[in-house]
Amino acid sequence: MSDRFVVSASPHLRDTTNTAKVMWWVVVALAPTAVTSIYIFGWRSLLVQSLAVAACLAAEVLSELALKRPITIGDGSAVVTGLLLAFTCPASSPWWMILIGAAVAIFLVKHLFGGIGYNIFNPALAARAVLLSSWPVAMTAWSEPVRSFLRMDAVSAATPLGLMKEAARAQTAFVPPGYLEQFLGNVPGSLGETSKVALLAGAVLLLVLKIVDWRTPVSFLAAMAALSAVLGRNPAFDLLAGGAVLGAFFMATDMVTSPTTKAGRLIFGTACGLLTILIRAYGGFPEGVCYAILFMNALNPLIEQYVRPRRFGTRAFRKEAAR
Repeated sequence: MSDRFVVSASPHLRDTTNTAKVMWWVVVALAPTAVTSIYIFGWRSLLVQSLAVAACLAAEVLSELALKRPITIGDGSAVVTGLLLAFTCPASSPWWMILIGAAVAIFLVKHLFGGIGYNIFNPALAARAVLLSSWPVAMTAWSEPVRSFLRMDAVSAATPLGLMKEAARAQTAFVPPGYLEQFLGNVPGSLGETSKVALLAGAVLLLVLKIVDWRTPVSFLAAMAALSAVLGRNPAFDLLAGGAVLGAFFMATDMVTSPTTKAGRLIFGTACGLLTILIRAYGGFPEGVCYAILFMNALNPLIEQYVRPRRFGTRAFRKEAAR
């Protein structure tokens, strides 16, 4: 009887899932976007991605050595951060800027907060925010799709959101690119935000494996579409343009910086979507996904506090009980 009846502290239900398995599955889910961006932007995309991943791995090792922590590059988290960082940058990004972004993401945002599981902001998005505020010209030097790996020349062009913002300032008519062009990625932009079909392919994998909960990305995109319609914008354009799909499925769903409850994820995703459209419509930047998610990362502890389920065997706190 003593062998069958085991009393231990919770959790009582366990499985074989661990951080390394989750992270490497995310890498697999990001692979279609990585390959597609190389086809769209050529060898520069491969260079930026390779440099970002290598720099994040190096920053991971150096940070853990400096802080006297175990070396954990095998868990794949630094690879995920490197890919996501590369996906938020243009193909023409200078090498030194990628190195700085990797150092910010891994050392400042991740390890100074305690390492994996303790950072309050998404490392890749926080690094992008720092790079964008420090070198806005380099971070917005978008390249036209070249669809050739060996092509050497790159022509800079504005993103669809940038063109829309310029048209609004000049009070001129804006004609958006075709929906199919935006869905396939035949538009200027960062490495990871152009091809929506590649992003959705990876997102489906994460949803099937239950690594990502559908509530966050669905509420994110639904809120974007709803507010876009209310403000008289084009909901389909807002969903396809910029980093909405990348942010909804791969950034806002970060397990460390997003809520753990079902209700919290709906609140988090909805707020991210609303803030994204507000920044796009009224902010100085044409894109708002990055700052919307970072803002909600900061509010995540507050969301968790108010949607946290009541522990079994306890009562809700009431003023009468406290008297």
